[in-house]
Amino acid sequence: MATASKAKKKTVRIASGLKRVRQDVKLNAANTALRSKFRTVIKNVQKAVAAGDKTKATELFQSAQSVIDSVADKGLFHKNKAARHKSRLSSKVKALAA
Repeated sequence: MATASKAKKKTVRIASGLKRVRQDVKLNAANTALRSKFRTVIKNVQKAVAAGDKTKATELFQSAQSVIDSVADKGLFHKNKAARHKSRLSSKVKALAA
């Protein structure tokens, strides 16, 4: 007997539930965009580090820090996760100087 991995969602009939569904669509879109921006910023710093371009990596890391902090402040990720990403990127950028 095979069971579906996801149960079929029920249609909401109550007004507050309908509003919640509308809000969820907007929030989901906003969170997806932020998560994408977060990943992109990290990848850009990592690419600059891999290329060995210290000035570009440093510049990108500065802008990445604010993006990472804003994502954590909005509650999309835990503050410790944001700190971990910043720490790892920082150590990679500093390793270029050596």
